[in-house]
Amino acid sequence: MLALTGCSTNAGGSEAGETISVNAFSVMEAANEPVFEDFQATPEGEGVEFAPSYGASGDQSRAVVAGTDADVVHYSLETDVTRLVDEGLVAEDWKDTPTEGIATSSVVVFVVREGNPDGIETWDDLVEDGVEIITPNPGSSGSARWNILAAWAHITGNGGSEEEARQFVTDLLGNTIALPGSGREATTAFDDGAGDVLLSYENEAILAKQNGAAVDYVVPPDTLLIENPAAVTVDADQTAQDFLDFMTGPDAQADYAQSGFRPVVDGVEIDEVEGANDPADPFPAPEQLFTIDDDFGGWATAADEFFGDGEDGNPLGIITEIQQETGKVGEE
Repeated sequence: MLALTGCSTNAGGSEAGETISVNAFSVMEAANEPVFEDFQATPEGEGVEFAPSYGASGDQSRAVVAGTDADVVHYSLETDVTRLVDEGLVAEDWKDTPTEGIATSSVVVFVVREGNPDGIETWDDLVEDGVEIITPNPGSSGSARWNILAAWAHITGNGGSEEEARQFVTDLLGNTIALPGSGREATTAFDDGAGDVLLSYENEAILAKQNGAAVDYVVPPDTLLIENPAAVTVDADQTAQDFLDFMTGPDAQADYAQSGFRPVVDGVEIDEVEGANDPADPFPAPEQLFTIDDDFGGWATAADEFFGDGEDGNPLGIITEIQQETGKVGEE
């Protein structure tokens, strides 16, 4: 791990020329730019430069374990941070913050063609004959895992059995025509014309519309709350911690809201959000909102139960097994 280049801090802010290496999941790339700029305008951020790296959440986390520089990590899944905790690269108390380690949040939505020509409104519509779905690969992408668990919760959270949920996800994957490596790659594939519906983050749908894509999006009546964690690495200095603290403050959260993320703290002033279904009310509450903690026992439980890889004699996770049974194992 590489410590920050400037390790001392003067009374007016950071030492000139200091660089913060930010290692994040792919969909943060556009959203982080205004946050970087606003932090640089603070006393703590004066003179700071950023060296960001973006990619599929699991791949990014594994790269840090392999030696990629990182001072601040920001991933789709808690398990991608706990991997670094297990390696001694992030402190065990990283969740001891006012937001419990969460820096951004969203919900799972359906991105559809402009005007929603196929009338996609609910999860059940996705398993109808002929519907072509794109979702990223759960093997590499955090957003894919949120998407699939949202589909699972649609059944079990509404009184269905585990066997019925398994069949529903099997049918969903049966209609899936592509499993790109990351959430951003999935969005690109859909923008290029593949598929009828993209399972995605709400913020990705809003960003796509901001960029002029001919798409709409549907927040289904029941969906899953997406919570994205962030932490500093053990060798990072105070300026990295200052930036992490800034990320969950009102100014940065307002920036993230403009990129389609739901604020993780109260008191954030949100102007109209271009690209939202209702720019003046961009983040309506779904009728039924599932959470990873309440409905799946937290990521510490859900990761192995649903996405275990079967190594070291452990059983395959439910979704991993379904992917192998259906041959929908994604792109390498």
